[in-house]
Amino acid sequence: MKKTFISASVASVLALASFGALAEGPSFYGRLELALTNTETGATLQSGTNGVDTKNYADENNGGTYLENNFSLLGVKGSEKIANGYDVVYQMEFQVENTSGSGDVFKARNTFLGLKTNAGTVLVGRNDTVFKQAEGNVDVFGNTNADIDRLVGAQTRSADGVWYYSPKIADLVTLNATYLFDDNDTTAKTNESLYALSATLGDSKFKDQNYYLAVAYNKGIAGIDAYRGVAQVKFGDFKVGGLFQNSESVTNSSVDGNTYFVNVVYTLNGVNLKAEYGVDEAGFGNYYNNVNKYTEVQIIDGKPTVVAKSTTGTDISVQNFNVGADYRFSKSTMVYGQYSMYRGDHVVAGNKVDLQDDNVFSVGVRYDF
Repeated sequence: MKKTFISASVASVLALASFGALAEGPSFYGRLELALTNTETGATLQSGTNGVDTKNYADENNGGTYLENNFSLLGVKGSEKIANGYDVVYQMEFQVENTSGSGDVFKARNTFLGLKTNAGTVLVGRNDTVFKQAEGNVDVFGNTNADIDRLVGAQTRSADGVWYYSPKIADLVTLNATYLFDDNDTTAKTNESLYALSATLGDSKFKDQNYYLAVAYNKGIAGIDAYRGVAQVKFGDFKVGGLFQNSESVTNSSVDGNTYFVNVVYTLNGVNLKAEYGVDEAGFGNYYNNVNKYTEVQIIDGKPTVVAKSTTGTDISVQNFNVGADYRFSKSTMVYGQYSMYRGDHVVAGNKVDLQDDNVFSVGVRYDF
């Protein structure tokens, strides 16, 4: 039934897109992005990558060469005026996994219905939280195996929520909020409200201003209480940015720490040369969580059973270094290459233990339509 529903949804997307060709309103869009990646552990690969044992990243058998699908997608979006000062806005977007991923072909992405007025915009449905959106464009390796979610937590796309975006105040500042309904409290089960707040200053696309600043707070979403600050500035052909985040588990306040990174992008004859350095001391990012996964055989009901386990330590210290370059042949087609290094250590049972290093090389192509 789930597959039937998703197929019907995609058919609706295509039908709306066809209608959009005949009338103003819906616009159809998509992306196909594939990367060839070599990794030592597999801990930073996209979660749907075929051939990766997601329960046991710590074993070296996840090292190797893979074809990654970096969020290929299909979508339709648009708006329609229903009265003076009132516009209906909508979006339906699906991730496509039939190129390199395993499991379901289609996965839900940002899909919502909303109303835009002079007092701001309200959306209802599934969307990135405003805490995640506060990153702007500072995630210069975003949507790849070097995305900032390999270091930081609460990079969440949530369903069953309400979003509010204020008008741009003084053409500079926006105030934003996400509230999730109680049925999202499935992990921590704190019986507390789940929400996120943010304020942004400037322009993340550097069209109106050459700077972007943001502060954001996340309450309970993804089982984390966190706050972050983001800054990015453009100087001629240079872009310099950084992010600082403090995170704390909502179920164990002793599990907390800081994560931060800085990066620079230099554009030379159309080629974007990128470098980034990051440190994680909190342990909520994908790299730390995945590299500590392992399996063991236990006797359950008299039968040997493989059980997924994880090792969580204290005094976490993860270092990350990324370098890469991308180039657009046209508005629709981009090629890129990058290298990422992850290493670190933590304390387990009073002993300092090195984390398994990961060196990741990727080359990829993106086509937008």
